[in-house]
Amino acid sequence: MNPEMEMWFPRAAEAGVLVLMISQVLVSIGLFSKMAACGDDDDFTHNGFSGADLTLSGAAEILPGGLLRLTEIAKRQKGYAFHPTPLRLKKPSGAASFTTTFVIAMVGEYPGVGAHGLTFVLSPSKGIPGALPSQYLGLFNKTSRGDPSNHLVAVEFDTNMSAEFDDIDNNHVGIDVNGVRSVATRSLSDFNLTISPENATVYTAWVDYSGPLRRIDVYMAFQGKPKPLFPVLNASLDLGEHLAQYSYFGFAASTGTEQYELNCILGWNLTVEILPEKESTSGLTWFLRIGVPALAVLVVSAGVVLFYRYRKSAKRDEELLGTLKSLPGMPREFSYRDLKRATGNFDEKNKLGHGGFGIVYRGFIPGENTQVAVKKFSRDQTMQGDFLAELTIINRLRHRHLVRLLGWCHRNGKLLLVYDYMPNGSLDDHLFTPDPGRQLPWDLRYQVVTGVAAALHYLHDEYDQRVLHRDVKASNVLLDADMEAHLGDFGLAKVLPAERPHRPGDHHDFATTDSCSWFAGSFGYIAPECAYSPKATEKSDVYSMGIVLMELVTGRMPTDLQGFGEGVDMVRWVQDGLALPSPEREARLLDHALQPLAPGEQSSMLEVLDVALQCTTTAPAERPTSREVSDLLRHVSIDAGRMGSGTKTPAA
Repeated sequence: MNPEMEMWFPRAAEAGVLVLMISQVLVSIGLFSKMAACGDDDDFTHNGFSGADLTLSGAAEILPGGLLRLTEIAKRQKGYAFHPTPLRLKKPSGAASFTTTFVIAMVGEYPGVGAHGLTFVLSPSKGIPGALPSQYLGLFNKTSRGDPSNHLVAVEFDTNMSAEFDDIDNNHVGIDVNGVRSVATRSLSDFNLTISPENATVYTAWVDYSGPLRRIDVYMAFQGKPKPLFPVLNASLDLGEHLAQYSYFGFAASTGTEQYELNCILGWNLTVEILPEKESTSGLTWFLRIGVPALAVLVVSAGVVLFYRYRKSAKRDEELLGTLKSLPGMPREFSYRDLKRATGNFDEKNKLGHGGFGIVYRGFIPGENTQVAVKKFSRDQTMQGDFLAELTIINRLRHRHLVRLLGWCHRNGKLLLVYDYMPNGSLDDHLFTPDPGRQLPWDLRYQVVTGVAAALHYLHDEYDQRVLHRDVKASNVLLDADMEAHLGDFGLAKVLPAERPHRPGDHHDFATTDSCSWFAGSFGYIAPECAYSPKATEKSDVYSMGIVLMELVTGRMPTDLQGFGEGVDMVRWVQDGLALPSPEREARLLDHALQPLAPGEQSSMLEVLDVALQCTTTAPAERPTSREVSDLLRHVSIDAGRMGSGTKTPAA
């Protein structure tokens, strides 16, 4: 190992990861590689910090090679690095928007033990006189904490739990306003991230502030991964109420009284909304200068665009019809007139709900005595790709527990698919209804979930192509007149490329299988890896299936985060509940709407929860395959004395 690396990171030889970090990340940080380094005060990029114009103080130092080290190998250290020029953020109606990205590495003295943390700071000055290290993070002291005159806001990455400031754990991100008792905080363990792990790791963090929305969002991912779709922390915050007229952007870090921590920045990008020094008060002046010429150009351009689109539309419709009629196994083509009549001209009272990319209506085909569900794509011409994708996938699928496609329609840009009508609606209608008459007894819930598992197994393993559903959830499980389950809405489904012959029962591991590159799904059902990687696999569907199992047993919605407790999701809530002794366990986890339950029913419901936890394991490779899920559910012991006693819910 390079002696210089050993000087920077004494545990690099043990961790191994930091060797790669220094040799590759600092040479070219992938996140910033498409940005030209620039020196404007309101928009700059540092790909490493060699020669960077920063104001350093305390223990902060730029090491050879461009690493910005905020704290060195010593206890009770604090270090600061600020952009040298203050930027105007405050305005009469709040604060300017900004977005910043930085790459960090935090390495504790002992593997997996941090002390104390690093912050991204907005401060009225480039130094913070009198601030203490340790739990004060180099930002405040005993008397200054909580003082509104501080005009200081920070995003903390804290590796030490300070009970004094109500820290939730030793691995969290928080938003601090004039003090270190965070106004919003979230454990990064909820996202399988560890700021100062046993093996040193490099992370990218994003902080976005929207002035108009008065909202701050914090994102975090392993370095080199794309920005996640969902933040690790967000909060409503009006920076205009807390900051001074001008603020310095930068970083602060501290070490503890008993352990130290190397807090390092590897790269930084910042873009800030430019505020004029004097606000214009003449709207008329702006309109005359800009509005009138722009309006004239707009009118002429609109005419040209409309003519062009008219000509292009006819050609596109002809091409689409040719494609549709050439698809193998293509089902019936319906006339638009018949579907319009069947749905009462797509009357709002016949609306069943929203599917992927479209609205679904109930219809009755004249002269055929047939009820159907008609999916009308909501953006017509622009949705042709999604229409063809769904049609191409589902037109050849044949399974008892999949919603059957009956036909299609395309006329003048109108895109429609026709499915079997499911008179008993969706599963969530029966799980979360206040009407006791619509609640499903346990034997019917079990029947539903085994059907869905069989459908998923068919898509992953038994069909001649590997199909990902990508939106398995209770509202996409539809119930026919006999209360049999049918998995529907293939608007987000994707066929995985087959680089080798596919055999039923093959195990497709997350780390090795091909996968689609589009992120998709519904909040509460999305597998953790999908929030930090654009790839989804069969194991992502299995995770969603696990959430549906939890819904069936508990009668709780995965989006009811307040009901689970602060910082707790449905999976964690179920895990904690299963650890309770009986009868507390049953009282907490089993749907109260099903009480009283026979002992055999209670046992089988807990068995299904055990399968659900296997499906929702954080590591995709440790989850069972859909085939294994189907087998596990079929071997759940159902109370024979109650089986078949449930009354089928009549169609509404």
